[in-house]
Amino acid sequence: MPRTVDHQARRLQIADAVHRIIDAKGMDSVSLREVAAEAGMSMGAVQYYFATKDEMLLVALEHLNARIRLRVAAAGQGSPLDLLRVGLLEVLPLDETRRFEARIGLAFLARSVVSEELARLFQAGLPYVVGFYADQIRAAQAAGEVAAELDADQEGRVLFALAQGLGQPTLIGHYTPEAAVAAVDYHLARLAPRPPLTARP
Repeated sequence: MPRTVDHQARRLQIADAVHRIIDAKGMDSVSLREVAAEAGMSMGAVQYYFATKDEMLLVALEHLNARIRLRVAAAGQGSPLDLLRVGLLEVLPLDETRRFEARIGLAFLARSVVSEELARLFQAGLPYVVGFYADQIRAAQAAGEVAAELDADQEGRVLFALAQGLGQPTLIGHYTPEAAVAAVDYHLARLAPRPPLTARP
């Protein structure tokens, strides 16, 4: 009886190999031959799924993004502000898993400057991330956790910029993970409703 092949699992196995090569040797070292060796597969098996390096890179970037989304979804308990905090912290290099992902993400970002396909993938993902932050702001406003007068869409953009601005300095050691978390918490605390001013007697 012929063995059933899980094609999606094979594609993700290849994507994981791409991630490891990028982390260890850099983006320029990714090739069909290198990926086949890293994944423990034949060149023919890799070429069955991907005809070119760019095809592999696109799937590897999508897989990287999916890993982060799954972790955020798995932590979906608690208030909207709790989920917003998780969504911010999961993209910061606070432990080895997230440092690994951040190094790979930076390599993809650098390549996207000269790759229209990768640039389009980044462009397509941006509204999702900013929209997620904005949606949590709106839900937190409805729950009374965030000031009602704030513009949720603008806050979503600011939070994206905050995460991006903390990511690289934390990755290279300019900020400690604890300092990055403290900066996130400091900003989120500033979103809370302000008590009304009391009139002076």
